[in-house]
Amino acid sequence: MTDTRTRLVHTSQLGPGALEEVRDLLDAAFEGDFSDEDFEHGLGGMHALVREGGRLVAHGSVVQRRVVHGGRALRLGYVEAVAVRRDLRRRGLAGHVMAALEEVIAGAYVLGGLSASEEGAALYAGRGWTVWGGRIGALAPGGPVLLPEEEGSTYLWAPPGALLPDPAGRLDFDWRDGDVL
Repeated sequence: MTDTRTRLVHTSQLGPGALEEVRDLLDAAFEGDFSDEDFEHGLGGMHALVREGGRLVAHGSVVQRRVVHGGRALRLGYVEAVAVRRDLRRRGLAGHVMAALEEVIAGAYVLGGLSASEEGAALYAGRGWTVWGGRIGALAPGGPVLLPEEEGSTYLWAPPGALLPDPAGRLDFDWRDGDVL
């Protein structure tokens, strides 16, 4: 049996070597389609690091974002940079990452959110994440904007005992450089 360990650690506790190791994993897993802005989006929060035999095999992070819904700014734990080494996929490693991140979300945030690729959507749906059925927007520097291209790929998760927002309302995410979601 392989020794698989999941560790939760804040970005501030990752040294340059560990950050480089995470970046290398992400670049390989996303086949070079992981930008500097994408990497930046995954920093500043908690990281779930899965190691087997001492090597990093899976990663994900959760960072705080604000989302406006129904006149309230909600504290959202936003999942970023979920990746598993290509040669080790379909072994439950992403589930280890998500279980650790959901624990953080349940303890620190009103809701969880993420933007899923087609490849990753089944993982999130199978864990109880729900596609947001309402409109998606962002609070851009020039004012609110709609993001129809994000509709259908934005997922929310409510910790036990919490409720998801009413999809009749719109979710307006805080602005950031690169991909807003």
